[in-house]
Amino acid sequence: MRPTVSVVDYGLGNLFSVGRALEQCGAQVRLIASPAEVEQAEHLVLPGVGAFADGMRGLKERSLVPALQKFAASGRPMLGICLGMQLLMSESEEFGNHRGLDILEGQVVAIPPVQTNGARRKIPHIGWTEIVAPAHRLSWDGSVLEGLEFGTPLYFVHSFTAAPRDPHTRLADCDYEGSLISAAVQSGNVFGCQFHPERSGPRGLAVIRNFIKLPPTR
Repeated sequence: MRPTVSVVDYGLGNLFSVGRALEQCGAQVRLIASPAEVEQAEHLVLPGVGAFADGMRGLKERSLVPALQKFAASGRPMLGICLGMQLLMSESEEFGNHRGLDILEGQVVAIPPVQTNGARRKIPHIGWTEIVAPAHRLSWDGSVLEGLEFGTPLYFVHSFTAAPRDPHTRLADCDYEGSLISAAVQSGNVFGCQFHPERSGPRGLAVIRNFIKLPPTR
C-alpha cells in the first residue's frame, strides 16, 4: 500500500511539480485546503512560491495557521519547500514585517546584495549550488538528507533566506557567492528545504523518498 502524503493548497504552491515528484517516489498525493484535512494527514508538505505575506494571507484565509501549528506539534512528519520553509519561521522582513507560523523560531531575511569583497551579488539566487553540513552536523543520518554527500548540488530559486534563532536548527547550508545561507532546517519531525527537491533531479527525489519513509507517529 502506497503511503499518503498531504500537500497543502493555499493558492501559492507549485502543486503540480511537487505532486508529480511525490508520486514518482511512490506516494499517493492528497491535496488539502482545510483544517480538518490537516488534522487527518499523516505526512504533510507545505510547498510554495512567491512572497511571504501572500503566503501567510492564503493560510489565514483558509484558517490553516492553528491547524498547521498543531500538526507540527503532533510528531507527524512535516516538510516545507522554498516559501513553505520560510513560512515555518517566526517572522519575515520581506516587503515589511510579517508574522509567520512560528513553528521554528527565527527570521526570514534578504540575501545580502553585496559580497564581502564589495562586488554586487546576483539576486535572486537561481541555479545549482552545493549544500554543506554546518559545523555542528557530523552527518545527515536520520534526516531527509540522509544518503546525500556533503557537497551535493541542488536547485535553488530565492531572494530571501531563513535565519533560525537556534543554529542547531540548521540542517544544511550553502555558500552563495561568499554568504553562507540556510539550505535546509530541522526541528524534530519538522523539516524545511530552501532548495526545490522536486526540481533537483535524482538527488532531490532521494530527499523526497527519505521524507516519505519517516514514520507517521502521533
